[in-house]
Amino acid sequence: MRVSEVHAAESVAYLNRALFRLQDIWEEIGIPEEQRLQRTNDVHKHIKGLLDLMIAEEEELKKRLLKNIESYLKELRQLCDELQLPAFEEEEGCTMLQMEKNSRTRLEVMKEHKRQRMEELQGLVSKDRELCDIMCTTPFCIDHDSIPSLTQLESYHAYLNDLTKEKENRHDEFVSVKREIGTCMEDLERQPETSFEMDVMCEDEEAFCLSNDNIAALKLLLSQLQEQKAENELRCSTFRTKIQELWERLNIPQEERDALSEHMVQSKKRNIEALRVEVQRLDVLKMQSMKSVIESIRAEIALFWERCFYSQEKQHAFVSYHSDDFTEELLDLHEAEVQILKKYYEDHRELFEGVTKWQENWTLFMELDKKANDPGRFNNRGGNLLKEEKQRSDLQKSLPKLEKSLKAQIDIWEQENGREFQVNGQKFLEYVQQQWDHHHAEKEKEKLERQMKKSKQTQEDMLYGTTMRTPSKRRIAGTPTPGKVRKLNGTSTISTPNSFLSSGLSGTMCQSIQKPPLSASKGHVLRTPGHLKTPRALDRNKENLSHIRTPSGTLRGTCRKLLNRT
Repeated sequence: MRVSEVHAAESVAYLNRALFRLQDIWEEIGIPEEQRLQRTNDVHKHIKGLLDLMIAEEEELKKRLLKNIESYLKELRQLCDELQLPAFEEEEGCTMLQMEKNSRTRLEVMKEHKRQRMEELQGLVSKDRELCDIMCTTPFCIDHDSIPSLTQLESYHAYLNDLTKEKENRHDEFVSVKREIGTCMEDLERQPETSFEMDVMCEDEEAFCLSNDNIAALKLLLSQLQEQKAENELRCSTFRTKIQELWERLNIPQEERDALSEHMVQSKKRNIEALRVEVQRLDVLKMQSMKSVIESIRAEIALFWERCFYSQEKQHAFVSYHSDDFTEELLDLHEAEVQILKKYYEDHRELFEGVTKWQENWTLFMELDKKANDPGRFNNRGGNLLKEEKQRSDLQKSLPKLEKSLKAQIDIWEQENGREFQVNGQKFLEYVQQQWDHHHAEKEKEKLERQMKKSKQTQEDMLYGTTMRTPSKRRIAGTPTPGKVRKLNGTSTISTPNSFLSSGLSGTMCQSIQKPPLSASKGHVLRTPGHLKTPRALDRNKENLSHIRTPSGTLRGTCRKLLNRT
């Protein structure tokens, strides 16, 4: 049994006891029955009215609870729809009070969600308006009065983040372009003229509208200023080039050149004007010094002829080069010709430099190859021999590669120009081939000469014998050899190895042996390094010499004369 039911039973019991007690009191007092009935009715009315009042109050409380529950549930359903959340579900088995409390609590939570979302939306809208004002863009499409969903808020956040990054990029671009515009205006010595230029150069960078149109106009302004600056630089460069040429042709003193040094670097308006004045002054001097200027230009033309490998025929084609009538017209012709040569050289600089490089490498290769064939190269004291040999080997490998590269460039040049590429009036590739052929012919000739010399030496050694030589003990020509000095009639006779060979004779390989003087018959015989043999010994050598033939065909006849003489 509930406690409330126990209390109700006790209240009923107490009421019964109270009524019995009243009856007892009325009995003791002696109140008549009519008054007792009346008083009992009063007690009943009082108790009944009190209970009815209490019941009415509780009934009112019940109605209020039901009404609140209904109102809360209705508002919850509306908020759930607006917030796009699942509908509120009532718990089963709950009393009215519990249901009213749960719905009221849930409603307060939903209202807090609504408030937060609306505050977040207002913040995003405020930021969106600020960015739109700066970048002149269209605001994000969203209903500002309704509660946004979580997806809409996320999309709004992402949109504003992208817009913020775009704004930062445009601002950085604006600052960079503004700096370049300021530099260009300073170089051009120009002040902002239009309202847009004034807005751009305004100190408050945040006040500039970063719209696409403004950024495009900003870039257009920069490109226009850069074009003006480039035009000024081109004009200054043209002036400077002409001034440098005229300085060299007119031999202008260095002091006068230094006075214009400031204007030879910068390209502002005042520099352009100063350079223009200098060009006019030099033009006047040029007209006054026509002959020297033309001769200076001719020297420059000759230099470009050499660089461009012009043949004599092509050089003679410029007839004005040899004219002695130093007029302004002749000067114009020379200036036009030097400009043509400059352009021709610049257009084919890589090819001409490649040809020059090949010629330099070929010359160096020939020098190193000549040194390689020099017997004195072995007197090496500083390691130069190895360096030169390595350099020669590298050149021998690199020259064909360079020739291959030049051939490809020449093919392209000939296709573009429709004529053969010539160096000094001859096709370059033919010239290269001739150089290699001549080089190989010289090498072959040297090889044959060495073979001939070796063959001659072999034949001499077989005819007269071989003198033992000690490579480590070479003696200077003319130095007496110990054991080889003999006296003839009191006179010393010196015999050296191979002293009977004569390099001056052509077609013969043996020198005839002179007869010894009469004084030698006393036992003092002139001895040669070949140890002159007796007739018997010579007879034995006839068989060995019979099969030897020299290229000149004179060895056998010479030997026969020698044998007959002995």
